[in-house]
Formats: sequence, structure tokens, C-alpha cells
Amino acid sequence: MPIYIGAPEASSIHYALEGLQPDRPLTHDLLINIAESLDAQPVKLVITKVEENTYFADLHFLQRGKVIAISCRPSDGVAVAVRSGIPIFAEKDLLDAVGKVVPATAPEDAEEIIDDFRDFIDSIKPEDFQG
Repeated sequence: MPIYIGAPEASSIHYALEGLQPDRPLTHDLLINIAESLDAQPVKLVITKVEENTYFADLHFLQRGKVIAISCRPSDGVAVAVRSGIPIFAEKDLLDAVGKVVPATAPEDAEEIIDDFRDFIDSIKPEDFQG
């Protein structure tokens, strides 16, 4: 699914994937900290639909035995999911409509792809996203 990820979300995802801890909590850390202080734990992200090239998602939290779904931008949801280690899902109808089948990659090719992506993330600057 081609979901746009802005610079702040990409930075948050990058920090999480690299195991880096910023000096101060990032916005997505703040959201997780607030939820946990209210006795709610993130449990999953579900990308639900696309309308006019805009994707929608729900972050699911477990609070006192009850699951609560909160609407969010998929890019923020992915950042929260990666930072908190929760699974990411997409509705079957959405995958049928916009999903792409990616051919299997040999493990050594996967490492190269990951290294290339990390190099890309390390090299981007906020100015790269200005229109």
C-alpha cells in the first residue's frame, strides 16, 4: 500500500527501528505515555480504507479489559506501532483494492534492501519534503 509518511513520522520510525532514544520524548512517545498513564496499552493498528487517495486507520488500545479503537492517520499509527511493537494490519477489502504482491526476496537481498532504506533515511532532510 502506498501510504505517504511525512518527515516527523519517518524520523520517529527511524529512531525506533534503530533502537535510538531521543533526549526528550517524541510526539508518538507522548501519545503512548499518555495512553499508558490512563491504563491503556496499544494493541494493534488497522489500516481501514482509502478515499480519494487518503488512507484511514484505527489504533486499538486495551483499557481495563475493553478494546477502544481511535481513528488516526496511518503514518502516525505506523509510528506508534513501530515504537510500541504492536502489529499492523489492513482490512482485506482494502488489500484487495490497493495492495500489491511483492515477490519473495532471498535473505541476502532483503538485507541489502534494508541497508539501502536505512541509508536513505539517514540522508533525508526536512528540506527534501518541501514542495
